[in-house]
Amino acid sequence: MPFAYNQFKPVVLTFAMLLAVTLNCTRASAAPAQTAIFAGGCFWCVESDFESVPGVIDVVSGFIGGKVANPSYKEVTKGGTGHVEAAKITYDPARVDYAKLVSLFFRSVDPTDAGGQFCDRGASYATAIFVSNASQNAIAKAEKASAQKALGKKIVTPIRKATTFYPADASHQDYYKKTSIVLTRFGPRTKAEAYKRYRKACGRDKQVQKLWGKNAPFIKGQS
Repeated sequence: MPFAYNQFKPVVLTFAMLLAVTLNCTRASAAPAQTAIFAGGCFWCVESDFESVPGVIDVVSGFIGGKVANPSYKEVTKGGTGHVEAAKITYDPARVDYAKLVSLFFRSVDPTDAGGQFCDRGASYATAIFVSNASQNAIAKAEKASAQKALGKKIVTPIRKATTFYPADASHQDYYKKTSIVLTRFGPRTKAEAYKRYRKACGRDKQVQKLWGKNAPFIKGQS
């Protein structure tokens, strides 16, 4: 037996090393998903933008920042809840990092506007980044400084501590791709069609492109 073991010892050791490397690679590739929370005006638009980003797993529209538990869409847009419309982004950190998401966010909104976003006015449509830990806070601050330097204008988007995020009801999730019919001023339209008309009429892409030019990441393909 000692002779047999010594004969196959190099093979056994090589196999063990390969197994260890495989296990380490598996653990690295299976890093837990992380989240980012951005308020950028209409949450339908933030959702549709970020669901197109490679590495993003899911985006949920909802509300954050206020003191009212489980607020409805009407309560938030009416005002007085303290909440803003926001999107909770779940992403794979092995494919896209937090800094990249923050950079994309700043360049997808008008961060110089403290009164809302585009045609949506009021506190519930204000921009904000909600951070969950010290690392996100430091990254968000650095990206804000970088974006402000690139823009050449003061960025007023605050970086706030994340509180409870309340998902909006199902009718407001993935609004931009739903085929159910709603009544609009243009007549009956699918929600997807209504969303496209709203986004264009609100001037979101036009203003973002005017502000950020070729650095606006989500303009291409919008109508």
